[in-house]
Amino acid sequence: MAKKILAALLIVAVVCGAAFAAGKKRTITFATDATWPPMEFMDAKKQITGFSIDYMTAAAKEAGFDAKFQATAWDGIFGGLEAGQYDAVCSSVSITEERKKTMAFSEPYYQVKQAVVVPKGKKIKALKDLAGKDVGSQISTTGTFAVQEEKSVKSKTYDDVGLAFEDLYNGRIAAVVCDDVVASQYALRTPKYSGKFVIGLVIQSKTAEYYGIAVKKDNAEVLALVNKGIAAVKKKGIDKKLQQKWMGGKK
Repeated sequence: MAKKILAALLIVAVVCGAAFAAGKKRTITFATDATWPPMEFMDAKKQITGFSIDYMTAAAKEAGFDAKFQATAWDGIFGGLEAGQYDAVCSSVSITEERKKTMAFSEPYYQVKQAVVVPKGKKIKALKDLAGKDVGSQISTTGTFAVQEEKSVKSKTYDDVGLAFEDLYNGRIAAVVCDDVVASQYALRTPKYSGKFVIGLVIQSKTAEYYGIAVKKDNAEVLALVNKGIAAVKKKGIDKKLQQKWMGGKK
């Protein structure tokens, strides 16, 4: 009898344990370089916020996982992913063929173009109109890739795009190239700069550029959860509401 009671208790324990495990949400940790407003940045309370953060938080809710965001410098952010310091990178990462060689990407969640911000009054039709001058961008971004394609200008890179805009403000460089949504933030919405800068040019690329969530190539579990969440966010129109909140509904 005692053996039967013990066996019954073990079965109950196993079932309860399985039920607890089944109900426990998976936590996915996203690294983000929080210096890229309005996509990912620190608010006045030093909390990570922005369009991408809201988007992935909503995706997590829809797909049934918990999203945790970890502030990480852009320089080395992909190395940290490879080393397993976090599960994914949510940091306005453009999906490129070169990056796809070393990591996997989620479905696209936002389209961008490269914009050139110049001092107000300066008119340009192409990057070559700045021949011989310093043009700033954040290191290892598609903005830098665009600058370096135009051999007549001098590429000057920064760890933080905000530092590039500060150099533009102080007249140390001639322009800044970055994603158009970020360019709009600095040129049109940042009080210090809004009367000083304009978007002088949007570079027309041959292929469309999209943001995606980067994960390790062999992390199919995280990729599937993130894609499930992105699909739900798009289907329910949550993405449009977030665009209204962070960009005034553009796109």
